[in-house]
Amino acid sequence: MKRKNFIHLAVAAAALAFSIAAPAQTYKSEYKMSLVLGPAYPWGKGGEIWANLVRERTQGRINIKLYPGVSLIQGDQTREFSAIRQGVIDLAVGSTINWSPQVKELNLFSLPFLMPDYAAMDSLTQGEVGKEIFKIIDKAGVVPLAWGENGYREISNSKLAIKRPEDLKGLKIRVVGSPLFLDTFTALGANPTQMSWADAQPALATGAVDGQENPMAIYTAAKLHTMAQKHVTMWGYVADPLIFVANKDIWASWTEADRAIVKQAAVDAGKQQVAIARKGLAEADRPLLKEIAANGVTVTQLTAQERDAFVKATRPVYDKWKSQIGTSLVTAAEKSIAARKQ
Repeated sequence: MKRKNFIHLAVAAAALAFSIAAPAQTYKSEYKMSLVLGPAYPWGKGGEIWANLVRERTQGRINIKLYPGVSLIQGDQTREFSAIRQGVIDLAVGSTINWSPQVKELNLFSLPFLMPDYAAMDSLTQGEVGKEIFKIIDKAGVVPLAWGENGYREISNSKLAIKRPEDLKGLKIRVVGSPLFLDTFTALGANPTQMSWADAQPALATGAVDGQENPMAIYTAAKLHTMAQKHVTMWGYVADPLIFVANKDIWASWTEADRAIVKQAAVDAGKQQVAIARKGLAEADRPLLKEIAANGVTVTQLTAQERDAFVKATRPVYDKWKSQIGTSLVTAAEKSIAARKQ
């Protein structure tokens, strides 16, 4: 009887050990994280922090390698979301702009002049609208885990200080591959030109394009003042939240405990990344702008009246895209922003 009990106990112990070890056998030795920009930029830094936190907190069970420059998809950032869904990419910190061709609701954040300040952006990503967006992304086949931030996109150019919509007339401005961006800049009289960020930098340096629009953290990290971008206008016309995500099959292959670790690490990394992206801009005196001006750059900050002229000029684009994105979602965003605490 004792021998029988011993055998039963041994079998049970072996089964328990196998059930604990089994999931680890299905784990890959390396998981691929796609990023548009590397750790020299706040965007890539967020991915690096996430990967490091996951490695530490899982004791190396989940090892993540960064692939910046969207190198897993030959540099085509607009294909990233589809590649995550298909399993070409395991994890990503991606842009709402780049993913908007596959998830139309993500165009919400690119509506011109929807979000006037950081409190407005936070009211969306951290509120009911953000939860609704995550449900939409999940339904589209990718697991959303946390919000990050690329920042408000400001405009720079090599020709003049932009203060009025008329100042953009005829300027060749590099934009991302989004129809909404084309509509916005066309409405302002510019000549919008779609190209990847990798192609944009030599185009700016040679004068093939006159200007670009990007968060100031990218402007400074890329040293765009050395690429003839001597005029910057702080107009805050759109902001670009980032989203930390995982491929659904990869997510399902991990234990529940490890999924919780990866998600919390994404939330923690996202908070750190937002702080990095806003450094020098969220403070009242905006010290980053002084650093930029010290490089011989003319930094223009619009008055409320000047900004309103841009709002009016792009309103037809806003109204057109409101119905395409989803009137109820945009209306919910407008209400959330109106009720925000500043």
